[in-house]
Amino acid sequence: MILRTIDLVKDFGSLRAVDNVSLDIEGGEVRAIIGPNGAGKSTLLDLITNRSHPTSGSVYFRGKEITNLPPFTIASKGIGRCFQISKLFLGLTTFENVQIACISKWGKVYHMYSFKNNVLDHEVTKVLDSIGLNEMADELAGYLSYGDQRRLEIGITLAMMPTLLLLDEPTAGVSRGEGNDLMRLIKKLAAEQALTIIFIEHDMDMVFNYADKISVMHQGRVIATGIPDEIRNNSLVQNIYLGEKIS
Repeated sequence: MILRTIDLVKDFGSLRAVDNVSLDIEGGEVRAIIGPNGAGKSTLLDLITNRSHPTSGSVYFRGKEITNLPPFTIASKGIGRCFQISKLFLGLTTFENVQIACISKWGKVYHMYSFKNNVLDHEVTKVLDSIGLNEMADELAGYLSYGDQRRLEIGITLAMMPTLLLLDEPTAGVSRGEGNDLMRLIKKLAAEQALTIIFIEHDMDMVFNYADKISVMHQGRVIATGIPDEIRNNSLVQNIYLGEKIS
């Protein structure tokens, strides 16, 4: 078990955004978290990474509690996160964006510019190879397509060498073709780099085609967890979230 949450609760005043959520995530799993807007999905990821501290409950990573650790410590232990809105250095090249992450990982962040030339080139090239952007290494990040920007953000997170990767709507804003390319990349990375991946997604085709397991949230609670066919045929999911049976 790589990640376990136990009875996580998050209250914002009188609003309970996450309500006693307990999840078990196996190593190497690709887990989708779905649910309507306001279901608590992104807040759950915030609690796992302690960007938002839980009202109650606990989070365990690789068998050790991380609930009260600061976010940078959680990241250093191997949990990476990509947000729905890209956070790139648009005026730097694709190569330089990944290079900065590699420099940070190896403790050179305070010497970023003095170490810039030829620093960790092999590591950067390896990351760019893994996300299929080596041919665009010299392109400014701001000139990349939105789909390639999403790839680059995943690459920047991979440069920090996580074992658990959290993705918030990785295919939002991209075409169907680019979305499928991104999800195939995510599955490939999970298999080749022994990554565990949790992703939030609203596109049901992406969810059912690429997730190993799916957890469904509604009003802050997990109402169902199972393999895609189990979720597809779950009457509670159909009634509460989907509204109709998925074809």
